[in-house]
Amino acid sequence: MRKLVYYIAATLDGFIAGPDGADPTGPDGFWPIPDDYLHHLVSEYPETLPGPARQAFGITDQGSRFDTVLEGRHSYEVGLKAGVTDAYPHLRHLVFSRTLGSSPDPAVEVIGQDPIATVRELKRHDGKDVWVIGGGALAGALYSEIDQLIIKLAPLTIGAGIPLFGRDAVFAPRTWRLTDHTVLDSGALFLTYTRTQTGNESA
Repeated sequence: MRKLVYYIAATLDGFIAGPDGADPTGPDGFWPIPDDYLHHLVSEYPETLPGPARQAFGITDQGSRFDTVLEGRHSYEVGLKAGVTDAYPHLRHLVFSRTLGSSPDPAVEVIGQDPIATVRELKRHDGKDVWVIGGGALAGALYSEIDQLIIKLAPLTIGAGIPLFGRDAVFAPRTWRLTDHTVLDSGALFLTYTRTQTGNESA
């Protein structure tokens, strides 16, 4: 069965963006993007690069990990403000929002219903894994459904910002098993954790 994977960049102190939620890798961003980090993304996770970046680098590889991306409204609006209505035209792109209304792009599906019900339906169908890009609020809402974490851990602390699972996450301990890791010379780590099932966790 396909997995729900939260693939996200995080700081050493557990944040995915600054307090304002703006793109930390944008022109005014604070997130380091060293060459070895970028090369690793291109070689291992080509489908997670936005369409404009794929064009700039001449990337045509569809990748082997994901065929669907899930995004919350605030995260999606970061792209909209930059004039990008569909950052992932090579993937099925679902945006969860009860307030966005009609989709700004015919290829982007706006979902107003419970994201958990949507994810469970997606898992019932064959395909590659489903990628939760964020933001933190959507990841928090889908916390119980996430099967795998892929954390791009930056050698960076920011002190305050948007936590990994958003500001409204509930207390619900889960255990994870480290199933893969890559350490780059620049100091970034790619850490893959697969959720374990124990007697203390609900299914």
